Amino acid sequence: MDPFTLAWPGLGLRGMFDPWRGIEELYREVDRLFRDTLGGFAEWGARAYPALNVWTDEEGATVTALLPGVDASQLEVTVDGDQLRLHGSREASGVEGDPTWHRRERFSGDFRRTLQLPFPVEPDKVTATFSHGVLRIELPRLEADKPRRIQVASGS
Repeated sequence: MDPFTLAWPGLGLRGMFDPWRGIEELYREVDRLFRDTLGGFAEWGARAYPALNVWTDEEGATVTALLPGVDASQLEVTVDGDQLRLHGSREASGVEGDPTWHRRERFSGDFRRTLQLPFPVEPDKVTATFSHGVLRIELPRLEADKPRRIQVASGS
């Protein structure tokens, strides 16, 4: 054990009192309490909808969004500079009247999602297709932003 470090609660590096240590421990305990008592619902509720996958290559970016139960006519995709915006609506299905819910985990209603793209794209060349509940958006990178291979000349 390092002779300068004291192993007492509330004391941090080199034996100095750390006032934030108690707050960090409280945060972890409250977080654990919500996870244990609500079965992870607090985490689930905080997730953005729709779930997205985003990947890039030298040619551009591809975004997929899982949107089961959404009609393609209810989707709006816009690109503004280096931002992609998704807007749509998902209707509650199979429910009539005003029932007493015992569990309701499927999202219904309007949704909006904005994604910062890693580079500027060609807005006139963006394509979006929707099939089997999956929205796929192809976002070609601006020609001026594409990486270029530079030939190195010999200086002999």
